[in-house]
Amino acid sequence: MTTTSALRLEEITPRNFEDATGIRVRPEQEFAVAPVTKSLAEAYAHPAGVAWPRLIVDGERPVGFLMAFFDIDWRQDGTLFRSGLWRLNIAAGEQGRGYGRFAVESVAAEIRRRGGKELHVTWHTGPHGPEDFYLGLGFRPNGETSEGEIVGVLELS
Repeated sequence: MTTTSALRLEEITPRNFEDATGIRVRPEQEFAVAPVTKSLAEAYAHPAGVAWPRLIVDGERPVGFLMAFFDIDWRQDGTLFRSGLWRLNIAAGEQGRGYGRFAVESVAAEIRRRGGKELHVTWHTGPHGPEDFYLGLGFRPNGETSEGEIVGVLELS
């Protein structure tokens, strides 16, 4: 596991765009997470402030990408708003070093800063999916599914 002293999140800019779009998960994980290019397109398509795309950098090395969402209209009817982790892509050769945990902790800190009390995430089940990772961090399925994925929630205190 790496130390967090060199880890940081960077806003996606023209300077690091190629680094961000170059992040690739393992081939057997591609079913479980969209590529960074799709995430950036979705971020652009949503109103300002909803999507929060960030490059995960260790020192000067890009190691992953995350995209959080804040106060998204979960039911699309104005009755339920949630915040959480939309995407998490850790580069194939960088997995198992604590970068995913750092990403989740960073999103949790940002949600707390904005006054939120829960962090939501969805995941695919099955081999090579992220379920064990999220459960290990304390997420618990809340009984819902979204587009065929399990919805998990982490209570923030």
